[in-house]
Amino acid sequence: MTTRRDFYNQRAPHRALENTRHYHTLLHRHFTFLIPPGQRVLEIGCGLGDTLAAVQPIRGVGVDFSPAMLKLAKIRHPQLEFRLADALDFTSAEPFDYIILSDLVNDLPDVQRVLQNLLTVAHPKTRLVLNFFNNLWKPILALAEACGDKAPTPPQNWLSAGDVQNLLHLAGWELIKQDTRITCPLDIPLLAPLCNRWLGPLLPALNLSVFHVARPRPAVPPDRHYTCSVVIPARNEAGNIEAAVLRTPELGLGTEILFIEGHSKDNTWEEIQRVAQKYPHRNIKLLKQQSKGKGGACREAFAAATGDLLFILDADLTMPPEELPKFYEVARSGAADFVNGVRLVYPMEQEAMRFLNMIGNHFFSHAFSYLLGQRIKDTLCGTKVLFRKDYELIAQNRDYFGDFDPFGDFDLLFGAAKLNLRILDLPIRYQARTYGDTNIERWKHGLLLLRMTLFAARRLKFLR
Repeated sequence: MTTRRDFYNQRAPHRALENTRHYHTLLHRHFTFLIPPGQRVLEIGCGLGDTLAAVQPIRGVGVDFSPAMLKLAKIRHPQLEFRLADALDFTSAEPFDYIILSDLVNDLPDVQRVLQNLLTVAHPKTRLVLNFFNNLWKPILALAEACGDKAPTPPQNWLSAGDVQNLLHLAGWELIKQDTRITCPLDIPLLAPLCNRWLGPLLPALNLSVFHVARPRPAVPPDRHYTCSVVIPARNEAGNIEAAVLRTPELGLGTEILFIEGHSKDNTWEEIQRVAQKYPHRNIKLLKQQSKGKGGACREAFAAATGDLLFILDADLTMPPEELPKFYEVARSGAADFVNGVRLVYPMEQEAMRFLNMIGNHFFSHAFSYLLGQRIKDTLCGTKVLFRKDYELIAQNRDYFGDFDPFGDFDLLFGAAKLNLRILDLPIRYQARTYGDTNIERWKHGLLLLRMTLFAARRLKFLR
């Protein structure tokens, strides 16, 4: 009886030619989108190692149970390390930043056991990236295999997206985001680019390959705490400065409050100076903004912050500062890498948000949930919390999207999603402002937000 190992040993001489097919080109392209270069990457079921090489790891280890495959892989990619082992039993003393399972869960005899085993080579920030075939394509792929247009495979599992998500949960992993890609796996001029770049993102249920990104389910010690930096951008908010200090609680191992004043026309800067002198027991820092917009203010303040956790608190205090401990606990517990405030769950005070603003926020929440592959109910709530180490990575990778966001919200959300951070919505009770007027210009800024959404669609969904 031919075993699965025997089958793949026999297929090894043909695999190099099979890997030149357009499907594999598209597959590698999306893995390079999901996995930043320069990571420590492990691929289980690596075959010839082409996918592992495509993501440009600083340390790449490929594992396969076929000696014939690995013999060829070592010749093709001498810069990578390859190990002979079964996915069910693989062990390693070193952890990896990313783990790849490409078209493998369809082929495993015990998916849950393999997923559980992979936790032994993961650290809390590890991301598991896997893909598998969409069940709708089963008859099409069977026909393609019969015609010789698809590489033959042993009998497959044919798991649904729900099946894989459930297996991840049972094995101790938490799904971060799901996406589908590849509408046309054949290199047909004009048709393939049209389908894969434009039609696929619009009709995701029809795509061939389903991608999941997951992280180890957090198990944070209950006594682990962090220092905190609360950034308060303030423009024409003189009447709210003292209340912001009085109402912002001490968090974790200590809280610094960073006021950054942005070209106010009232006496906001003088009021910040007065309040800082009046409350010397609070760790208050004062910054004069050099750039423009709230996004620029946050970037300048984050560069000066020293806390492990970075908070944004709008100086209008429409998000009550008393709610900040909730954000801290979500981040501290490991439930999320990025905590996003949501104003659209609880009833609001009258005049807290205009009707058209409410409609706009709902539109952008649906658009961003689609673009980021994670549920985002409110994109424009001013309060967001993330770890400083993660923000530094977002800043380092900002060139991918560019410095185009005057608000700062999209810059952080786009960057967090691109780095596969777990974003979690936290409902808050939104209140009407008690001093001053909003700095938002509804129509002008609404059009700008729409332009940024379309730009993000090109960078996150409608890829070349």
